[in-house]
Amino acid sequence: MGAPRLYTLVLVLQPQRVLLGMKKRGFGAGRWNGFGGKVQDGETIEDGARRELQEESGLTADVLHKVGHVVFEFTGAPERMDVHIFRADSVQGTPTESDEMRPQWFQLDQIPFSDMWPDDSYWFPLLLQKKKFRGYFKFQGHNTILDYSLREVDDV
Repeated sequence: MGAPRLYTLVLVLQPQRVLLGMKKRGFGAGRWNGFGGKVQDGETIEDGARRELQEESGLTADVLHKVGHVVFEFTGAPERMDVHIFRADSVQGTPTESDEMRPQWFQLDQIPFSDMWPDDSYWFPLLLQKKKFRGYFKFQGHNTILDYSLREVDDV
């Protein structure tokens, strides 16, 4: 298996609600998710997170809080996904639909876990409690978790 590929994921949280995007194309199409993608060559992980948030939602963040680091493995896939997860509590702009994502606010008690990646229901509660975490999820296809580990940490 090759070296893992770096990815980012940004979740915009406000009191009592979270902004998610419906993925319209590509990997994860048809699921609600945070905003993110591949880190480009010559770009820091945080710069990649800011760029993806802006490209996919039209928003810019004053501060990104790094809250999680999760490695995903998909059986039969040549590389693991090394995902760095950020929380943004304050953003500028209005959420705007892009070619890739359709943003929508959800009340925290109405997060659509059934239409999200299966692993989200494991680590999202930690994110909402503003805790930091590290994890690993091994998938068969896109719907079945074969193995996982998840732990709260002091620093990511």
